[in-house]
Amino acid sequence: MENKSNFVELSSSSRIWAIGSIHSNFKSFNLVKKLIIDNFKENDKLVFLGNIIGLGGNSRKTLNSVLDLRFALMAKFKLKPKEIIFLRGAQEEMFNKLLQLQIAPNPVEIVNWMFDHGVDKTLNSYGFSNEEVLTIASSGTLSISKWTQKLNQILLTNHGHKEYFVNLKHAAYSTSKKILFVNRGVDVSRPLSAQNDCFWWGYHNFSKIDAPYNSFIRIVRGYQSLHTNELEQSKNRVVCTLFKQPLTNHTIYAGIFRENGEILELFESN
Repeated sequence: MENKSNFVELSSSSRIWAIGSIHSNFKSFNLVKKLIIDNFKENDKLVFLGNIIGLGGNSRKTLNSVLDLRFALMAKFKLKPKEIIFLRGAQEEMFNKLLQLQIAPNPVEIVNWMFDHGVDKTLNSYGFSNEEVLTIASSGTLSISKWTQKLNQILLTNHGHKEYFVNLKHAAYSTSKKILFVNRGVDVSRPLSAQNDCFWWGYHNFSKIDAPYNSFIRIVRGYQSLHTNELEQSKNRVVCTLFKQPLTNHTIYAGIFRENGEILELFESN
């Protein structure tokens, strides 16, 4: 994986596949994975829209399966690293913050907040209990530093996991700049370079956008907090949301798009 920019430009794409938040739903992802393997073609690209991990109990196993798909497609179609994109979601952002917990001003408060938002499930998948992490968080900077070193070492023993967290992108877009891929949203009053963390924490009333954002006539995102979204609702709007609440439904949404923003197909895992 490469880490040169927070943004990726997708050029010469026949089709662009996009997968919404997986949230470690291992079985559901493998259904989508098989469909991609069976139907991916030359000059296709693939974008994971963030939140591969978290909430479910199979974060490590799901990430292994995702990376297996990446390696299989790269080998079969001789893809370059930038042709399979991983965007940063809120789950990845929080997990990365855990890797720097020793510099947090209030580590216990931060850990409790992250656990309330599903990060504990990711840590559980790497072999840590909630009680262990909370004890470490209240034990001082030295103990926390030793623990984050241990967590980093565990990531290194899982092939590709450390590289995944280091090389997450903020957004991807086609060369035509007609279609934009993000995790959750953008502040339409600002350029891409000034979004800060809007990409994964969202922006007020983003779902109601009904006009292009700069040159982007289609914005594809992988998560929303609202509890109503069916695939049919996404077809004729600027914002195409590949996610369905509630989180407990285990459904994964995905889609296939043209560089010009055209929706070719939307589908779900079950």
